[in-house]
Formats: sequence, C-alpha cells, structure tokens
Amino acid sequence: MLTLLEDNISTPLGPLWVLCDEQFRLRAVEWEEHSDRMVELLNIHYRREGYQRVAAHNPGGLSQKLQDYFDGDLAVIETLPTATAGTPFQREVWQALRTIPCGQVMHYGQLAVKLGRAGAARAVGAANGSNPVSIVVPCHRVIGSNGTMTGYAGGVQRKEWLLRHEGYLLL
Repeated sequence: MLTLLEDNISTPLGPLWVLCDEQFRLRAVEWEEHSDRMVELLNIHYRREGYQRVAAHNPGGLSQKLQDYFDGDLAVIETLPTATAGTPFQREVWQALRTIPCGQVMHYGQLAVKLGRAGAARAVGAANGSNPVSIVVPCHRVIGSNGTMTGYAGGVQRKEWLLRHEGYLLL
C-alpha cells in the first residue's frame, strides 16, 4: 500500500493540498476546494495498489518550497521531484509540461507537435486536464491557440494569477 504524506498550506490563492510519497516525491498538489477532484484522481491512479493518507507537517520540505514559489522563488518548482501514475501518454505530456520555461506559455497544438504527435491537441488537452500535480507540473502554462486562458482545474483566475506571478501576464 502506498502511503501519502499530506499537508495543507496557505497561499495567496487559497489553501493548497500537498501530497507526497515516503520518498518525498509529489503525487498531488491541489486547491482545497477541489479536493474532491484530487481524491478522484488518486482513486483512479492508485486503486490497484491502494493508498493511505497520513497528515505530515512540511514533508521533505516540499510545503516550504511551494511557499517559497509563492514568495517569489519561481525556480524552486523546477527542483521538486514528482512521481505520478497515469497512462504512459499522460506521463509523457506531464513531463513535457515541465519543460515549458517559467514566464512562457505554449498552446495545446504546440505541445502536441513537441511530443511528435501533431494533430493530437485534444488528447494533450485531456492529459493536461488530468494532471494531479498542479503548479509543479505547470499545466497553467498551456493556453488556447488564440491566446485565451482556456480551462484550468483551479479556475481561470488562478491561472491568470500564476502566469502574472511568473512574469508572463504583465497587465
């Protein structure tokens, strides 16, 4: 059985759940009011092996590092380890998301091309939408091909805040 160490931190955008495994690899990062979505994804990803959630304060220093990101140390999220289940295609998309530099964005079609799957923008979008490790796997850096702030599980206002925080939206 997988043990998930969990913490809840305060951010400028509201409370955030931080869940990692015992090797301190992030398994989920989700906004508190979307905890139902987080549990649904955990159940999908780990139902075979099973999991238990155990409260922990700042497991592996991960909570503090996420706080550091919100305090302006933008590069810290690039150093945080993740471990996700999901399909091979989802994991491929999530890994590609981590290559989008802070302060830059990409649209779904560009990400599909980067993965060598031109024409798979919708599949990339679906994988993006099921990302369990918000912020660290920066799904907020993917926008619509016309520059619109398309869906973000945490809400478009949070997506805009994160992009502004990272220097992309300067308005």
